[in-house]
Amino acid sequence: MPVPIKTGTVLRSRYQVSKIIGQGGMGCIYLAEDLRLEGRLCAVKEVEYDRALPEEMLLEARNQFQREATILARLDHPNLPKVSDFFSVRDRDYLIMDFVPGKDLRQLIMEARQEKTFIPEEKVLDWAKQIANALKYLHSQENPILHRDIKPGNLKLTPNGLVKLVDFGLVKMLAPGEVTITVLQGQGTALYTPLEQYGGDSGHTDARSDIYAFGGTLYHLLTNDPPVNVRDRFLNPGSLPRIREINPDVSGRTERAVQWALQLHPEDRPKDIDALLKALFVEDAPITQPFRSDRLQPKLIQKSEKILLFLAGGLMVISFLFTLLRNF
Repeated sequence: MPVPIKTGTVLRSRYQVSKIIGQGGMGCIYLAEDLRLEGRLCAVKEVEYDRALPEEMLLEARNQFQREATILARLDHPNLPKVSDFFSVRDRDYLIMDFVPGKDLRQLIMEARQEKTFIPEEKVLDWAKQIANALKYLHSQENPILHRDIKPGNLKLTPNGLVKLVDFGLVKMLAPGEVTITVLQGQGTALYTPLEQYGGDSGHTDARSDIYAFGGTLYHLLTNDPPVNVRDRFLNPGSLPRIREINPDVSGRTERAVQWALQLHPEDRPKDIDALLKALFVEDAPITQPFRSDRLQPKLIQKSEKILLFLAGGLMVISFLFTLLRNF
């Protein structure tokens, strides 16, 4: 775990660290004051790399940070914090973003649960429109940008009612030809992570991966319960309760749309944010795939069987060699 910066430290002769507001395996997020612009607060995202990485890989990772931070700094959308600066200090890289005041949606879920009530569907759908607008903007860039860590804790509700997707920690760029490039390494949060995102940068994630996490976030907001981990759903297809079983006040239309987004197989989800928005807000909008949690199983089971056969064969060879050596 990286050692946090001390309170009062001034980075780049400009950003004075006030406190830690988030922490992860690759560094912290700090609240800082911009000493050049009086009264301006900013969020400082810190990235410290694995010191065990070979020197050439470390250099490439840091060059990649510079390239992708440049792209993030060009983004301008009301539901995204503005990235205003980035730089390096010794073995750490930093991304400077606007500080977003207010509570995150995870806190609002916890408050609703404590009060034994649910956040009204109308309010959740208003937030959904705003989140969808941000995702549509990201996915519509010349090289589409994936967030890969959409969850209630990464969504902040400002005092004026604006929802902002605040953490760019796991953003990915989709380069031409569907090649994925990681901006800041990470796998996402397990409860909201689609099955295809496990295993890292395999090149198989696209906009529908964000749609799954978006659906999981809406599920949590409407039920006060996080969605069942996708790996558990794969093993037990009936383990994800329907939304209206938990919160009967939610409309059937919203339930169907969210469950569509939570399909295990990407091809069974909405193809893009517009399709999901239509399902959420247009009465009787067609959903091209029914809610099925077992579609992915045949492919994955077949792949798993091949892996098991390979491992079994390897063990037999090792056992045979061990026997030969022992006899020798």
